[in-house]
Amino acid sequence: MLLRLVRTYLRPYAAPLAAVVALQFVGTMAALYLPSLNADIIDNGVVTGDTGYIVRHGGLMLLVSLVQIVCSIAAVWFSARNAMGFGRDLRAAIFRRVGSFSAREVQHFGAPSLITRETNDVQQVQMLVLMGGTLMVSAPIMMVGGIIMAAREDVGLSWLVLAVVPVLGVSIGLLVRQMVPSFRLMQERIDEVNRLLREQITGVRVVRAFVREDHETRRFGDANAELTDVAIRAGRWQAAMFPTVMIVANVATVGVLWFGGHRVEDGQMEVGALTAYISYLMQIVMSVMMAMFMLMMVPRASVCADRITEVLDTESSVPPPVDPVTALPERLTLELDGVTYAYPGADQPVLREVSLVAAPGETVAIVGSTGAGKSTLVNLVPRLFDATAGAVRVGGVDVRDVAPETLWSELGLVPQKAFLFRGTIADNLRYGKPDATEDEMWAALDVAQARDFVEAMPDGLDSEVAQGGSSLSGGQRQRMAIARAVIRRPRIYLFDDSFSALDLTTDARLRAALRPVTRESAVVIVAQRVATIRHADRIVVMDGGTVVGTGTHDELLETCSTYQEIVGSQLTAEEVA
Repeated sequence: MLLRLVRTYLRPYAAPLAAVVALQFVGTMAALYLPSLNADIIDNGVVTGDTGYIVRHGGLMLLVSLVQIVCSIAAVWFSARNAMGFGRDLRAAIFRRVGSFSAREVQHFGAPSLITRETNDVQQVQMLVLMGGTLMVSAPIMMVGGIIMAAREDVGLSWLVLAVVPVLGVSIGLLVRQMVPSFRLMQERIDEVNRLLREQITGVRVVRAFVREDHETRRFGDANAELTDVAIRAGRWQAAMFPTVMIVANVATVGVLWFGGHRVEDGQMEVGALTAYISYLMQIVMSVMMAMFMLMMVPRASVCADRITEVLDTESSVPPPVDPVTALPERLTLELDGVTYAYPGADQPVLREVSLVAAPGETVAIVGSTGAGKSTLVNLVPRLFDATAGAVRVGGVDVRDVAPETLWSELGLVPQKAFLFRGTIADNLRYGKPDATEDEMWAALDVAQARDFVEAMPDGLDSEVAQGGSSLSGGQRQRMAIARAVIRRPRIYLFDDSFSALDLTTDARLRAALRPVTRESAVVIVAQRVATIRHADRIVVMDGGTVVGTGTHDELLETCSTYQEIVGSQLTAEEVA
């Protein structure tokens, strides 16, 4: 997975990658040439006392060193640009893929895990790409070149190199094999820490209200300790690598000095050649150390690449139509025809054979007990889920055949949990209509009964809203969400329990203000409160995922026992009469 991911997202950077390889090759060859020059200076300049030879070849060494430095700096610059571009493209791909997910895929992965994959996992793979351009390219060149140059200096000591390289390779391979499971577990532990942190920050009010700070601190402490234990275990294996390499390198150096000293004494080898041989041995060991450093990164990056690829390879359960409809009739009727929906792995469907029609200018209310399937029913219209049986039609066209942008542009959805984005009041309203004028924004706020508290803010429409709308009360957030839907003037309104945080007076005023605005639109209202929906043109009563009654308020009081129970639990006998 790692190789496939890197190959796919580095393809646009083929030319800069070729430049990195060329620069690293030139720079490494220059580094390999330096010990040989140094040996010549010792044997032909220092030993013979030829100062001119020392100066000439010393100048050549400086020139070769300059070439090495320039090539190394340029290679690192190109490699850094490639790695940053790779990370940017990969994050954008994950973001686009997650944006296409339905609620089912988001629930499957979980928000904390998706955030970790988008940030930490991408960073690990990006760091591997960066180090690969600087170390992975030069390490094999230096290793092969070092072996060749060492053999060129003295073939008699080559058996030492042939013994050192396999020992280093086997030692490092065994250590890396131990690290892979720890790195995989570490990413899972990071997911868990993120999940707990997100949960506790979001629910901080509940934690404090029930005096559960100590309990939550222990939960986070346990997750944090588990992550620490795994990280320490992986770190121990990593820490063992450097001493292992140094032991082998030092033993090899001693061997070269011992056997090389005897060869110098016997006249089979020059002192400069012995010095160069030691330098080449160190370069070979350095190349192995660079490869080791890369191998330390590969296991964790491989785990991260698997997690990233899992997201990128997941197809949405709500696929776009092959031949999408991009134009809908002028008057849109919303129709649910025998709709059934079951969550994956569930024993029973949430919805069974549900049918209803909402015509333009008509308000249809859906009411029922908690868990009756009301919100699930509404979510089928914008295709947050797809019905497992039956059809949802808009203007006579199945929503599965409508282009997503066309469908969403016709809907004004106010979800059960009103969510506002960080920014200003105006920014949030323009989510509904990007080119909305100031007059249009105030008009939408008038309809949503939100003008009073917005005008009371210091900066009016330019007042700041905290992330999630936490700086506003529940009722204010709901009214802002309603204003955001109203400002786009959709042809179908979907209110999913969007009036629950409003007092009865505000609720009544808001519904009265909505009537002229929604005169040409189909309106579907999901509500728990009978006072909100009693004047709807038609009320659909749900129980256990099925429709148990349809009619007006008065008709249902006569014919539907479920509706009678709901009404009786909320209104007094005098109010019912």
